[in-house]
Amino acid sequence: MRRIRIVIADRHPIVLQGVRSVLAAQRDFAVVASCSDGASCVEAIRFLAPDLALVDAALPDFNRQQMLARANTVGPRAPIIFFTGITADSELQRLALNGACIVLSKDSDAEMLVATLRKTAQGQAAASPSNGHVSEAPLASVKPLTQLTDRERQIMRLVSEGLSNKEIGRRLNLADGTIKVHLHHIFQKLEISNRTVLAALAISRSELHTAPDEPDSLGLLRQDPASAN
Repeated sequence: MRRIRIVIADRHPIVLQGVRSVLAAQRDFAVVASCSDGASCVEAIRFLAPDLALVDAALPDFNRQQMLARANTVGPRAPIIFFTGITADSELQRLALNGACIVLSKDSDAEMLVATLRKTAQGQAAASPSNGHVSEAPLASVKPLTQLTDRERQIMRLVSEGLSNKEIGRRLNLADGTIKVHLHHIFQKLEISNRTVLAALAISRSELHTAPDEPDSLGLLRQDPASAN
C-alpha cells in the first residue's frame, strides 16, 4: 500500500505533536517532515516532494500568499491545506473558494482531519498526469444551498458569524452533539469538509438570507430528527 506522504508545519510544538500522533495511528500516512516555520516548510516541500502539506495559517515568516507562491515554484505542486484557529478569516475563505488551497479548522476532530487529508490526496491523484499539477478547481463542486433544511441553513448562517458549536447550541437551545450531527449532514450535502469553507459559502451565497432568523426553539426541537440522536 502506497502511503500518503505529508509535510506538516505549525509554530506550536504541541500541535505538531498532536498531528503526528493522529497520523501515526493511520496506516496510509507518513509524515516526512515536521516544521516550525515557513522557510523550512518550503524547503521540505522542495526536497521531499510530498503528496500534500498541512500548514499553520499563521506562520510568522510567511503569509498565505507567499507560502502558496513559493510552494508552486518548487516543482510538482503539493496541495496546501491551511490549518487555522480563526473560522471567520476572509482571506482564507477567498483563497479556498478560488481553489487555491484547502482550509481546515483547528476545531476539527481527528476524524475530520484524517478525512480531509485523504480527500485532498485523492484529488491530487485524480489530477491529469499530462501537466503534473493538481487542478485549480476545488476538490468537490459546491452543491446548491437550497437542498439544506431551514435548520441547517440557520446553523450555516451562525457558523458564518464565527460562533462555536457550543455558542450555536446555546442560541438555538440545542445540545452540542445535535449541532455536530447537523454540521455533518451539511458537509455531506454540500460535499465540503470544514466549517471555514461553510462560512465562506454562507457569506457568498445570497440564498442564505431566506433562512429563518430565530424560529421557535421548542417547535424545531420537536420537528428536528437530529435532536433525537
